[in-house]
Amino acid sequence: MSVATGIGKKTIWLINGIIDIAVLIIILLFVITGCYAVWDSKQVYKAADAARYEIYKPTAQNESKSFLELQAINPEVFGWITIYGTHIDYPVVQSPNLMKYVNTNAEGQYSLSGAIFLDSNSSMDFSDFNSIIYGHHMEKQTMFGEIGNFSDNDYFDVRKYGTLYYDGQEHGLEFFAFVHADAYDSTIFRTKISGQENQKDYLNMLIERAAHTREIQITANDRIVLLSTCSSNSTNGRDILVGKITDEIQDDPFIIKESDKKNNILTAVDKIPKLWVQTPLWIRITALIMLTGFLLLILILVINNKKRNKINTRRRR
Repeated sequence: MSVATGIGKKTIWLINGIIDIAVLIIILLFVITGCYAVWDSKQVYKAADAARYEIYKPTAQNESKSFLELQAINPEVFGWITIYGTHIDYPVVQSPNLMKYVNTNAEGQYSLSGAIFLDSNSSMDFSDFNSIIYGHHMEKQTMFGEIGNFSDNDYFDVRKYGTLYYDGQEHGLEFFAFVHADAYDSTIFRTKISGQENQKDYLNMLIERAAHTREIQITANDRIVLLSTCSSNSTNGRDILVGKITDEIQDDPFIIKESDKKNNILTAVDKIPKLWVQTPLWIRITALIMLTGFLLLILILVINNKKRNKINTRRRR
């Protein structure tokens, strides 16, 4: 074998090695980026989890020490909202600046998940005929992400009640309508509606435009609350769950007894295949990219190992 031929083969081998290393670096960058994206997303959802605020929740009888401690951290915290059969169980805040809590949490810290907040034009004691409460639409059953589920009639039918805590007292919520609207619809997103006729017209309008309704006793003399969040079905869409504030607090039918928890563990195992389908698309894509990158990494290492073995075998000959 001539010197030139040997040099040529070494050059080709060197170029191949450089290309392999470059491919490996690119794959590793994809894997690292994917890992960071998953970690960062996990932090956002962790910050939005209702469990984060569980220690602050006031009791049904009076304001607990922990709720007062939360108010000491952020004086704009004034209430608490719970919807039975969902993970919506959060403190409620209000600021003169309507947009403040879009990216500020209930503890007053910057957060992409924001907080559950009352419209700045609504009265904090819910004495208005209609009050509007906002929250982000988020995945993983956080913030107001489950409001959109009420678009399903069966889901709406079995989740009738909740509670609203304010002024040191817990009140009942009875939901009677689910409405899909445009974010800029001023006929719906209005507050301080006065006059019996205007209030009656507004109530009738909500019921007429609702995708789902439930017949309850409600008049223009009652007080209603609109829980609003972004909709995934349209660009400027809003999903709105409408409820009536009552003095009667219903029992939570979704509380699981200790005796039923063991059976639920077995049921959860059966649901594992469905979790992949229910996982957000971007997380599935990231997971597939990471898996593909890992397999390609192994493949390249195997190929390089074979190349080295061939070269070593030729040298021995």
